[in-house]
Amino acid sequence: MDRPRVVVFGQLARDLVLCAPEIPDAGSSVDVRERVEELGGKGANQAVALAQLGARPSLVAVAGDDDVGDALLARAASDGIDVSGVVRRPGPTGLIVEVLLPSGDYRYFEHLGERVQLHTSDVTSSASIVEGAAAALVQLQQPAPAVVSAARLGRTARALVVLDGAPPDGTRDDLLLLADVLRADAREAPQWTDVSSVDGAALREATEALLRRGPRVVALALDGGGNLFSWRDEETVHHLVVPDGPERVRDTTGGGDSLVAALTVGLLAGYPVPDAARCAVAASGRTVTRVGGRPDLTGLFPR
Repeated sequence: MDRPRVVVFGQLARDLVLCAPEIPDAGSSVDVRERVEELGGKGANQAVALAQLGARPSLVAVAGDDDVGDALLARAASDGIDVSGVVRRPGPTGLIVEVLLPSGDYRYFEHLGERVQLHTSDVTSSASIVEGAAAALVQLQQPAPAVVSAARLGRTARALVVLDGAPPDGTRDDLLLLADVLRADAREAPQWTDVSSVDGAALREATEALLRRGPRVVALALDGGGNLFSWRDEETVHHLVVPDGPERVRDTTGGGDSLVAALTVGLLAGYPVPDAARCAVAASGRTVTRVGGRPDLTGLFPR
C-alpha cells in the first residue's frame, strides 16, 4: 500500500493516566496502581495511529515553549510524525489528567485553554504542508474560525476532508459543504442530526439528509455500542452497523481517534466503505484494550 500523506489539525497535550481503585473522598487519598504518561491530545493520537497504519502524518497543533513541549515533539518525531506545523507559544503545554477506575469509568482534568488551541493564522501558515496531501483530518474541538479555515484549506488542496467531532456553534452548514467524511461519537452525533441515536430509523433518515448536503461517508457512534456507517454511491445511500468487537475495554481514550485514522487510511487505499468501516472499528477495538490511548495498529492494513 502506498504511504499517503495526511495532515491532522488538532490538539497536542501531555496525557497522564492514573489507574486508581476508587475516587477518594474529600480530604483523603488512595494509592495509584498504575501510571501512564504519553504524547496525547486528539490530534496527536490520530497522527500516531496514522503513522502506525502506514501513512505519513503531519501535525498542525500548538505546544508550549516548556520542556514538556520539547519532549512531546521529540516523541512525535520518533513516531514518524512531521511536526513542522506545530506552533510553539509561551507558557506550559496542554495537559490532560485521567483518573481511571477498574470499572472503566473515568474522570478527566484538562488544562487546555485558548492559548494552546489553533488560531486561524496557525492554519493558514500551514498551507504549504497541506498542499499535495491526500487527506486533511480536522478535529472540531478547536475554535470555530480555525476549524472552518482548516476544512477550506483541505478542500482547496483537493485533499479528502475528514471532520471529527461536533460542529462549533454556527459552523454546521459551512462544514457540511466542505466535508468528505464526517465522524461523531454518540454525544456529538445529535448536534449534526438533531435526533437521538437511539432512534435507528430517524437516525438513518438524518444521515441521508447529511449525505445530500456534502459528505459522502458519515460514521456515527451509537448509544448502545457499535457504529453506523452511511455512504452514498451515485444516487444510492447505503447503511451498515458495525458492532464493537469482543475486546475487553480497559480505557476508551483514543478509541475514536484510531477509528478516524483507520477509516481515512482505508478510504485512501481504495477499500470499499464496508471494508474500511470494519478495519476502523477493529482499530478502535485494539486501542481500548490499552491504558492511555496509545494504540498498536501495525499490521491492520497490508503494507
